Amino acid sequence: MNPAVRTLILWIAIFVVVIVLWNTFQAGRTNQHELTFTEFMEQVNDQRVADVTIRGKELTGTFKAGGQYAEEEQFVVTTPDYPDLVKELREAGVVISAEEPKDNPLLQFLLGWAPFLLLIGLWIFFMRQMQSGGNKALSFGKSRAKLLSATGKKVTFKDVAGVEEAKEELSEIVEFLSEPQKFQKLGGKIPKGVLLMGSPGTGKTLLARAIAGEASVPFFSISGSDFVEMFVGVGASRVRDLFEQGKKNAPCLIFIDEIDAVGRHRGAGLGGGHDEREQTLNQLLVEMDGFESNEGVILIAATNRPDVLDPALLRPGRFDRRVVVDRPDINGRKGILEVHTREIPLGEDVELRVIARGTPGFSGADLANLVNEAALVAARHNRTHVAMEDFEWAKDKVLMGVERKTLILTEDEKTVTAYHEAGHALVAAFTPGTDPLHKVTIIPRGRALGVTMQLPTEDKHSYTKSYVENQIAILMGGRLAEELSQEDITTGAGNDIDRATDMAHKMVCEWGMSELGPLSFGGKDEPVFLGRDYAQRTEYSEDTAIRIDREVERIVKEATERARKLLTEYQDVLNALAERLLEFESIDGREVYKLIHEMTGLDFAPAGPKEPAMPTDDGMDAGLESEEQEPEPDSGGLGMPVPPTPDPVS
Repeated sequence: MNPAVRTLILWIAIFVVVIVLWNTFQAGRTNQHELTFTEFMEQVNDQRVADVTIRGKELTGTFKAGGQYAEEEQFVVTTPDYPDLVKELREAGVVISAEEPKDNPLLQFLLGWAPFLLLIGLWIFFMRQMQSGGNKALSFGKSRAKLLSATGKKVTFKDVAGVEEAKEELSEIVEFLSEPQKFQKLGGKIPKGVLLMGSPGTGKTLLARAIAGEASVPFFSISGSDFVEMFVGVGASRVRDLFEQGKKNAPCLIFIDEIDAVGRHRGAGLGGGHDEREQTLNQLLVEMDGFESNEGVILIAATNRPDVLDPALLRPGRFDRRVVVDRPDINGRKGILEVHTREIPLGEDVELRVIARGTPGFSGADLANLVNEAALVAARHNRTHVAMEDFEWAKDKVLMGVERKTLILTEDEKTVTAYHEAGHALVAAFTPGTDPLHKVTIIPRGRALGVTMQLPTEDKHSYTKSYVENQIAILMGGRLAEELSQEDITTGAGNDIDRATDMAHKMVCEWGMSELGPLSFGGKDEPVFLGRDYAQRTEYSEDTAIRIDREVERIVKEATERARKLLTEYQDVLNALAERLLEFESIDGREVYKLIHEMTGLDFAPAGPKEPAMPTDDGMDAGLESEEQEPEPDSGGLGMPVPPTPDPVS
């Protein structure tokens, strides 16, 4: 029965009992006048009382005809200790009778013990509710895991695309649950835990839902934050209860989303070493691989911060498999687009492979958002289908932000922004080995007053030294264009300078791309509240710090001088491009290359995309990762800040 219904029934029963007791207590007092003893004696002296019946200190009787009361009308009065009462009644001619007090023992018992009985009933009710294991009051120690309903909409592996390796690893788990003897006859044991690792939006939770849809076993789902409460010991109690439920329903699957909420390093960061979160983690470690075995209970966990998890949680025997759910390649993006466009009417000009080539670095969530934005803009224009131009508009919105048409800029601000973006675009066009230009605009988008967008020709997983130096030069092109065209510089290059300095610092301290050699200086800065040590170690001397600063300065200045030389040599092209931006506000990358060819005779236009020979290495004419889509720091040391687009100017 629903807990709310049972609570309602309980209150109704209490209300009925109170009404019955009240009516019983008031029985016998109907049509009786309650008199004070003084009023009663006045009626006796006036000889208006016919007869009385004495029951202890309570006296009842009837009136005579006449006076303010009708004949045979009854009254009741409580008498004090008055020894001459009977004498005065006889002198007044009142008929006197006496009876033993007729108190109702049951009524007196209920009236005296009703509050205690009510409290005992409520206590029994809450205890029964807690034992039933539901989400009731005071059931803090019970697990909040939800058992997946078989009647709900199922997600299967057909609804998941772009992560074929992860699907293969997890489909083996499903096969083991359905045919355990196939593996057990060769001595194989079922994995105890599977850890899904990957960036946000890559489909970790969707994979877990697909496992639930494929496996014909009970599936419990819970979030890592559901374990910890303000009460001490609740998290550990919920872990115990969760695995007890799993043992009762074995074989079964337990999915813990965002396990880093309870699985971070023990003894690190601020605070004591025996807090509630660590107790919860200790209990989780014991339940996964402790003294007692949990045969048939498979734990699946998901996190996008595997670097902060406790080493004891990651060892074999607890999480036997670690499945990396990475961003999809071009084939994966095409498959994801096909999944999300199943129920969307597409125009004849829509080519999903072209869209997939133009969106490298996009996760599954990004592609789902792209398809949704395209469908919304098509509906806004009252179309019956989603056209290719809708997808292009949606891609620009996702990559560069929404156009802020209501933001009014002065002519001077427009001019500065035009030269700033023209500087970025020309350095990118004249520098070999950089990503081709896609679009240059001075229409404010998002938080930027202008945007220069480059689209890589292929998916990039690592970057060369020359590529990074070129990106620094492109970043500094905006400030240099302002210096060459304006009397004074602005604050619009603040973000460019910050990103250029950060790239140069990583070249020196992390990637070994400087004259200091292939050395790493200093540990990565991690927030102490995310499970890292409070004190950051300095692994180099003060003299080395000075050399690092000089190297960073040298790299940035050399890139700046290269950009200055280009813009000074082709300043007429810079002026022409800025004037065209002021006239049209947005220019396609091909128009920039055409303008350069017309004015200089040089041809820097990128070659068209080529189809790769191997399907698994298919990625041409692609889009650009944004800063939020930066590779994880622990992905093999190949990650770097993304190329400088979109480029905010404020």
